[in-house]
Amino acid sequence: MEALLSLIHGFGVLADPMNIFYMFLGIFLGVLIGVLPGLGGANGVAILLPLTFSMSPTSAIIMLSSIYWGALFGGAITSVLFNIPGEPWSVATTFDGYPMAQKGRAGEALTAAFTGSFFGAFIATIVLTFLAPVIARFALQFGPAEFFAVYLLTFCSFVGMGKESPFKTIAAMMLGFALAAVGIDTVTGQLRMTFGSTELLRGFDFLIAVIGLFGVGEILLTMEEGLAFRGSTARINAKVVLHTWAQLPRYWASALRGSVVGCWMGITPGGATPASFMSYGLAKRFSKNGPKFGTGEVEGVLAPETAAHAAGTSALLPMLTLGIPGSPTAAVMLGGLLIWGLQPGPLLFVEQKDFVWGLIASIYLGNIAGLIVVLTTVPLFASILRIPFSIIAPIILVVCAVGAYTVHNALLDISVMLLFGVIGYVFKKLNYPLAPLVLALVLGDMAESSFRQAMLLSNGSLSIFVSNFLVGSIVALALLMLFWPLISLLLARAKATRPPDGHMVQAE
Repeated sequence: MEALLSLIHGFGVLADPMNIFYMFLGIFLGVLIGVLPGLGGANGVAILLPLTFSMSPTSAIIMLSSIYWGALFGGAITSVLFNIPGEPWSVATTFDGYPMAQKGRAGEALTAAFTGSFFGAFIATIVLTFLAPVIARFALQFGPAEFFAVYLLTFCSFVGMGKESPFKTIAAMMLGFALAAVGIDTVTGQLRMTFGSTELLRGFDFLIAVIGLFGVGEILLTMEEGLAFRGSTARINAKVVLHTWAQLPRYWASALRGSVVGCWMGITPGGATPASFMSYGLAKRFSKNGPKFGTGEVEGVLAPETAAHAAGTSALLPMLTLGIPGSPTAAVMLGGLLIWGLQPGPLLFVEQKDFVWGLIASIYLGNIAGLIVVLTTVPLFASILRIPFSIIAPIILVVCAVGAYTVHNALLDISVMLLFGVIGYVFKKLNYPLAPLVLALVLGDMAESSFRQAMLLSNGSLSIFVSNFLVGSIVALALLMLFWPLISLLLARAKATRPPDGHMVQAE
């Protein structure tokens, strides 16, 4: 009841017309940032942070958080229309979103993505409102061993639940781990696989790799198929939106599962990217349409977007209650809080009540406003599909190049993007999955750091990964996922060799 009264007070803080204006402005800017590959929510918030220094802390955080919600919504647009993830967490959305667009169902895919994002954020906001103290205490139990166990579970889930060959999945993942290791060793500070190049000191940036693998790779494939000079159809109107909404309730289990996974990964914090991959894998495993995932299933779009938005929203919980950012964007916002003279932690809920509950109230209204904004602009974005490929392909390449360049303001990154484009093209020709490579590239560094920190804490003993129930259960589940293809094969063989029930041999 106390939380509910505080939330009502927060809506009163939000009633200021300027705060409403900043919320809508932030959402528009966020959608634009989400659409542009390479920028990302964290970069967008960081770039626009200086603009908020003249505002009150409440107005500033409302605008910055709205930019974040807009970026979460906007990242799905290019993923569905062009197979180019606007944000890292939108990679899993491309698996079914882009095939749907190719079939002329872009409106359904975008509507499902936006609705899933709204639902995931709504569930996460309820968690943020009522369970903050409990979740904060639970998050304190996570050390390096627990974090590594979560990453291990994410990797093993791809091996066990993927429709591709487990050996191809592992091979792609190993290449991703190797690429993630390039640069400076985060623990010892030594150089690894830089081959004397100062440009490789920072390693291969995930966003540049994703832009190349998906954007440039897709263009190369389309060029090989003979350049489709005419545009695709993209019928989107209110009827399509309502028809999609009528279908979505049947996927309530995937949406709820994605929300739970997203909240867990946002709070612990695992992040929106692994949450979207894990939710997609679980949806494929438990859905009756699982074998069709990757060919254009609405559920395959709904699941990752729900988890990503839930993770992105719930990542604010440890930032506000503990001062531990649950995502890169939350880390940028944490810097903003400190600049404004606010100290994150449990006392923030007591000393800065207007600020905290005004922010939480803005999340509720911001997601409703965001859903309205993106749904009303869907026809505008989907109409891009009608432009002939011979015109749009060079534009996409330029946008990809600009996106790659803006990550570090380095010309070499454009060459790296093109190199990854060739890798993506070869992978697709050889039927190797791209998702495990991308997953290993983005999580490889974090998994390695967590593993090595755990080893330092235990003096090199692997027993730390079974030292308590929490880490032991996660590792056990990860190993089950890793060997699931072998277990499934053995169970199938045992079933095939077992005689039918009731069969008896009679001797004369």
